[in-house]
Amino acid sequence: MPVGRGVGFGFARLLPDVDRDRAWLLTVNGAPQSYVDLDDPEYLEFEYVRRLGHIVDTAAASGAPLDVVHLGGGACTLARYVAATRPGSRQDVVEADKALIELVLEHLPLRAGTGIRIRAQDARAALADLPRAGADLVVADVFGGARVPAHLTSVQFVREAAQLIKPDGLYAANLADGPPLAFARAQVATVRAVFPQVCLLAEASVLRGRRFGNVVLLASHRDLPVAELVRRLAADPFPARVEHDDRIEVFAAGAEPVDDSFAAESPEPPAGAFAVG
Repeated sequence: MPVGRGVGFGFARLLPDVDRDRAWLLTVNGAPQSYVDLDDPEYLEFEYVRRLGHIVDTAAASGAPLDVVHLGGGACTLARYVAATRPGSRQDVVEADKALIELVLEHLPLRAGTGIRIRAQDARAALADLPRAGADLVVADVFGGARVPAHLTSVQFVREAAQLIKPDGLYAANLADGPPLAFARAQVATVRAVFPQVCLLAEASVLRGRRFGNVVLLASHRDLPVAELVRRLAADPFPARVEHDDRIEVFAAGAEPVDDSFAAESPEPPAGAFAVG
């Protein structure tokens, strides 16, 4: 039976998946936010979460624990995945919506010993409270409803997030955009102003400006695992491309880094772009 609760950005619902026992879809105002299978935390339903999962898989040697900061919690799908695939990992999950956290933990409790700590705090405000240079991976996946908040799109935000990352660590951001991809191009320019190595993961139809969809950015001060990501994304049920090197130059050509003074939310998705029942 579905359960719901009023949360900071509207109304959140947990919908059971009739095809999988103990699997739930979290929506906020009809937009899907997370999918969790309590019996199989390694199962990733959403395409963009699978791409983030590939980043986790290639961040270090197989099974090695990671220190991860998740900016944006939802139902902690990716944090559960890290805990299952990399036992001993230490993870901080930052979620601004306390009511959403309570709903998730009441109905989708975390397994004991996951090493996951959740704090109810604005993602940018939390950056000042987290350890400097302690994270192997920082994941920014924050949506106010179906849009990335403006204060999490600027070069100042990325610089603050970068202070949490170890010298050889990774920064990943999940975004959403559609034609003409002006927001995604500006975000690539913004991240490139902080990190020398940047690549972009998305479906070809999104990159060609044919539809609205998710775009995942990956950045670091070290070389990125591009070849392995290309191989993994090509084998996915929903294949995606990795834009890097010359292609990322072409993609971001003419775009300028976003400053706090003119930062704006990500675009409003077209009607029905992400909606579920």
